[in-house]
Amino acid sequence: MSTQTQTTMDPTDTPFGMDLGEDVPLFQDEEVFAEDHPMAQLLQEFEEAGLLEPHSGDIRQGVIVEKRSSELLVDIGYKSEGIVTSRELDRLGPEEVAKLSVGDVVPVYILREDREGNVLLSIARARAEEDWKRAEALLESQETFVGTVSGYNRGGVIIRIGLVRGFVPASQLASESQAQQLTDVDQEERWARLMGKEMRVKVIDLDRKRNRLILSERLAMREFRRQQKEKLLEELEEGAIMEGVVSSLADFGAFVNLGGADGLVHLSELSWERISHPSEVVEIGQKVQVQVISVDRERKRIGLSLRRLQPEPWTVVAEQYQVGQIVRGIITKLVNFGAFARLVDVPVEGLIHISELSHQRISHPKEVVSPGEEHELRIIRIEPERKRLGLSLKQALPEEETVEVDWEPVPLEESGAAETGSAAVEEAAPELAEGPAPLPESEEEPVAG
Repeated sequence: MSTQTQTTMDPTDTPFGMDLGEDVPLFQDEEVFAEDHPMAQLLQEFEEAGLLEPHSGDIRQGVIVEKRSSELLVDIGYKSEGIVTSRELDRLGPEEVAKLSVGDVVPVYILREDREGNVLLSIARARAEEDWKRAEALLESQETFVGTVSGYNRGGVIIRIGLVRGFVPASQLASESQAQQLTDVDQEERWARLMGKEMRVKVIDLDRKRNRLILSERLAMREFRRQQKEKLLEELEEGAIMEGVVSSLADFGAFVNLGGADGLVHLSELSWERISHPSEVVEIGQKVQVQVISVDRERKRIGLSLRRLQPEPWTVVAEQYQVGQIVRGIITKLVNFGAFARLVDVPVEGLIHISELSHQRISHPKEVVSPGEEHELRIIRIEPERKRLGLSLKQALPEEETVEVDWEPVPLEESGAAETGSAAVEEAAPELAEGPAPLPESEEEPVAG
């Protein structure tokens, strides 16, 4: 074990002739010397006062003491003020320079010492260093942030983190931004619509030596939507009515953004009408009101409906239409036993039985009608509870070509007789074509129409 030797010095023998005022114990142990020696205390005071000599690459906090037309004088706690030259002010930009005033505390980057012994400083470099550190922290945390598009080229758009320029390649733009590209202009101008737009992005690659900072809107929005969807799934309830924006279309339905999270409106929930593609009802970017019809928290899926916020067509038919009424319909489909027609005013389809297409006997509906044609039709049956509508083309002909018909529904117990009568009419069709046959004397003569 080492031993410590204590000696006493005369005050006049202290370093630099300093009078310590009392005997100072000196130890051979270097650790104790480093902590207790007065020179070490003096150096610590210099450090705390910011009087240590500045080195190139250091970043310090300075105070602007004078603002000249072409330079700034900044007190950095050294023996003389540092200088921010006109060249460095140009890098900062006129708008930022105009905001600086005497007395402002600013970060400064130590560049070098010139031949005259002046310390040259850069506010722009100091801010850029802080911005690079912020970018590195964002890369490590993978946190998303919102930036503004400040420029663009044929390959993508530019978003700055402070003074550091970040680049969002076209492949990393979200689908909403991709949809806004211009296709009928020069490639250099294809992203002009995105200029000044706020965009949520995340840092995906960083290389300070190559001054490279790559951002992604696509991944940021995916992460943001995931977080928003989790939040929405906790709060959403079935039956809720919400406003959203159509974000994309697929063959099976439309996706609606509810504020960061997408829900699906299935093809069958877009309209009461029969449609083949969502584009027949909605378009990307359109604002719509939807009703929440299902919330699957385990699979993280939201089911929406557009049609349920519109009147149910069969309710409208039951309230506004009557048997015997003339309506306009469009032929939609032909089948062996008849033709389907959709009413013009209400998205409801009805059946025109083959026997109701013409007064003449036909073997197929195509002999009388074709899909897409619009005709006047007479309603002969309404069954809203079964969602069935019976229509007749032949009974909607001009009055002089038809006979009066009793529109009272046929009782169920007479259905057998009705079928027999229908068969008899079919057998007599050739004779009817030549003219009405004479009635037996026992039957009443029908009233001519």
